[in-house]
Amino acid sequence: MEKNYPDHVAIILDGNRRWAKEKGLPSLQGHKKGFENIRDLTPYIIDKGVKVLSVFAFSTENFKRSEEEVKYLMDIFVNWFKKESETIHKENIKIVFSGRREPLRKDVLEAMDYITEKTKNNTKGIFNICINYGGQQEIADATKKIATAVKEGKLNIEDINEKTMYKYMYQELPPIDLMIRTSGELRISNFMIYEMSYAEMYFPKTKFPDFNREEFEKAIDLFNNRDRRFGGNTNEKKSN
Repeated sequence: MEKNYPDHVAIILDGNRRWAKEKGLPSLQGHKKGFENIRDLTPYIIDKGVKVLSVFAFSTENFKRSEEEVKYLMDIFVNWFKKESETIHKENIKIVFSGRREPLRKDVLEAMDYITEKTKNNTKGIFNICINYGGQQEIADATKKIATAVKEGKLNIEDINEKTMYKYMYQELPPIDLMIRTSGELRISNFMIYEMSYAEMYFPKTKFPDFNREEFEKAIDLFNNRDRRFGGNTNEKKSN
């Protein structure tokens, strides 16, 4: 039986530090392994026909972690975006970012802007990287944009509905079909809460550095065995 791959998959990349601890490694090495893993998974997932892959790379709350860990992650972002930009570009994947720019470092923002510009015309799929991101903050920021548009006469209040919100999010992306949170934690942690309204959810115990292609296929098998209801009949297809 042919598998049905969802249009939009979102992954909370959880368990990096615990993975390292289990292996007797410094916790920061878990983050390094996690980035290596998402580099392998991204083209594989998009090659399968997934149109959008969103990943929770760094939340607004993550700034509360130790200065050493935050710096390490920011350094990884800069190095990864510069190092992988040409490879991602050749794979025809478009990279976009979701989240607030403040208070990200200047070199992080420059690396983000560089890879965004380089891949902006790519058409195979979208890789949405959520950095300094919070779902409630995204809704608040979208509301401000809508209020400004109404004030400037660019939008009528009567035209605002649940679909309008998507146009004012950090990126205009389709609703999430499947959300995966690795490491067994059973919460969504303020991740894309508006876009996830009717998403199927999967919480494997596998920590993200070990969440390989085979583990992803298990998630797809589960997705294919779910009856998606959207508040009504089974197997409905909801579109933005």
